[in-house]
Amino acid sequence: MRMSKMYLKTLREVPADAEIPSHIWLLRAGMIRKLVSGVYGFMPMGRKTLNKIEEIIREEMNEKGAQEILMSAIQPAELWQESGRWFAYGPEMWRLKDRNDREFCLGPTHEEIFTDIVRNEVDSYRQLPLNLYQIQTKYRDEKRPRFGLMRSREFIMKDAYSFDRDWEGLDQSYEQMYDAYTRVFDRCGLTFRAVEADNGAIGGSASHEFCALSEYGESEIAHCESCSMAATREQAVCQDAPASDAAMLEMELVSTPGTKTIAEVAAFLGLTEDQTIKALLFEVFEQEYKYVAAFVRGDRELNMTKLVNALQIPEHAIEFADESRMHEETGAVGGFTGPTGLRNCKIVVDSELTGAKNLCAGACQADHHIKNVNYGRDYKGDIVTDLKLIQSGDACPVCGQPVKLTRGIEVGQVFKLGTKYSESMHAYFKDENMKEHPMIMGCYGIGVSRTLAAIVEQNHDENGIIWPMSVTPFHAIVTIVNPREEDQVALGEELYSALRKAGVDVLLDDRDERPGVKFKDADLIGIPVRITVGKKAKERLVEYKLRRETENALLSAEEAVGAVTALVAEVR
Repeated sequence: MRMSKMYLKTLREVPADAEIPSHIWLLRAGMIRKLVSGVYGFMPMGRKTLNKIEEIIREEMNEKGAQEILMSAIQPAELWQESGRWFAYGPEMWRLKDRNDREFCLGPTHEEIFTDIVRNEVDSYRQLPLNLYQIQTKYRDEKRPRFGLMRSREFIMKDAYSFDRDWEGLDQSYEQMYDAYTRVFDRCGLTFRAVEADNGAIGGSASHEFCALSEYGESEIAHCESCSMAATREQAVCQDAPASDAAMLEMELVSTPGTKTIAEVAAFLGLTEDQTIKALLFEVFEQEYKYVAAFVRGDRELNMTKLVNALQIPEHAIEFADESRMHEETGAVGGFTGPTGLRNCKIVVDSELTGAKNLCAGACQADHHIKNVNYGRDYKGDIVTDLKLIQSGDACPVCGQPVKLTRGIEVGQVFKLGTKYSESMHAYFKDENMKEHPMIMGCYGIGVSRTLAAIVEQNHDENGIIWPMSVTPFHAIVTIVNPREEDQVALGEELYSALRKAGVDVLLDDRDERPGVKFKDADLIGIPVRITVGKKAKERLVEYKLRRETENALLSAEEAVGAVTALVAEVR
């Protein structure tokens, strides 16, 4: 491609709403353009990189026997209602009606559609296992779209769905996809970790999230350097502190005027925060109960994902309660709520509290707390489970050593769905004896456009993007310093032709621009190799420079072609 003919507009200034490196550099390099908040278009070089990521995905999926199809993004509401997710998916789903008042949605994911296809066309065990996938645009009405392609309302995704006869078959399909994902992200040049994750609105029995490590990632990862434990922070199991063998003391009502926070109460009474009980109050919707009170040790943080899972409700069906409105029905008092005086309220207790002794909790009276509160004797929970959000330094749930926290960008996730959709939508097959069984399903997603952004997050410097060779829009750029010099033009054209014949995706900068502008653009758009044709063109000598390095080398034209060809061959 000749830059003189290319549709490319680079930006010298940082766009006002760009906050993180991938957003800044993709905009400045002219690879994406914003339409409205959370909606972006891909310009020629951005589209080329997407194509290369997609091709890597296709190669690895096809290698595992998966077959590509393409479904519509418009999905009828009846299928989502049949699976039970029309309400459960929540406000992120883009809902619409046609002129006949029939309800549809813009697909945020495609479990229902693929299940519907397979249940109508597969009925024998001989047709299984089966794995179908697509690469397609998805839609989610994000409340706060931000960070460019990281959290957008429209995005490109690869989603695959496996159908097996039994759970052993699902385990094999899951492992195959896990392996394929590992190869995809390795080939894309990403540094990543696969961690245990929550299933969320997708559902199922097990899940792993593939996270590209980045300080700007929205996923927090807990991992142990002494064993293989790695999980998203929401999913990570927390160890309870050892149970106390202290004798239970009599409860004591104490005046604690104006002390609404855990820190204030502990300081006022001369306690440490782990000697207190923290109360968090919630209102829930469309459930048989209206209010929930969750209790954790005072020095702990509530894990909302664990609470939602314990209640078995969707995330959008719960919010923090208005304590003043909650008071009349439950007895809760803002800042002074404890587990001993509540009524008409579902009580969820962190498992750590059951072994703790003589803690301080709110008295459900203004300006009062109760000392020496003990589980079992003074209060009980409707649900007792791990509600804690793991912290750096907490004991690893596997080996007991301190865990560490890091951040990552979720670029892929694999799920064991089991029979969640096949039972609700009656996707059954007949075995050798003509007996019906539900298909055992798996689901596997890769955020294609998000992967592009993650690659830039891990591969940039102060001058722009540094593309890995496997996904770069062009492998090399030949820069003619002075297009008015016949020797430079002739050698530049010769190099361009030779590289193209060698199968190298090459860009020729033949623009009538100052050399400084050309070099800045080459660095900004991140082409891995730059060959500069300048004053030594008559001697057939060129400057050869790798984008990742600061030094350049003086090579013959033939040596430069050979060096680029060898680099490209390494990633094929």
